[in-house]
Amino acid sequence: MVTATTDDQLDAVFGALADPTRRSILARLTQGEATVAELVAPFEMSQPAISRHLKVLERAGLITRTRRATARLSHLRAKPLQDATEWLTAYREFWEERYERLEEVLAALQEHDADRSPDPDPGSDPTGRSTS
Repeated sequence: MVTATTDDQLDAVFGALADPTRRSILARLTQGEATVAELVAPFEMSQPAISRHLKVLERAGLITRTRRATARLSHLRAKPLQDATEWLTAYREFWEERYERLEEVLAALQEHDADRSPDPDPGSDPTGRSTS
């Protein structure tokens, strides 16, 4: 059973991942820690705007932030992404099973159609009696 805490965590992770800027920030952090200035560079937005995105990511548990002298560094935390992936895996398995069943049904229908012989005389009665 999924707990409320887990549900809240998943909600926060998926909410954070819903924004393309935040996904780009996470992608950048896979290369290592970064300052806000380094994270803002590829975007056409202000440092305060990036800081707001970082707060969303931090609340979701996707990043941690530390201070080194005057710099504030952001670090990627993979665990919440792993938890979300595990949650999604159950649905992937469900759909893979559905697709496999669909393939079986389609194969059976194709086999059934192939087994049916075409009617040699389209004007003839299926019982074999002449229609003329």
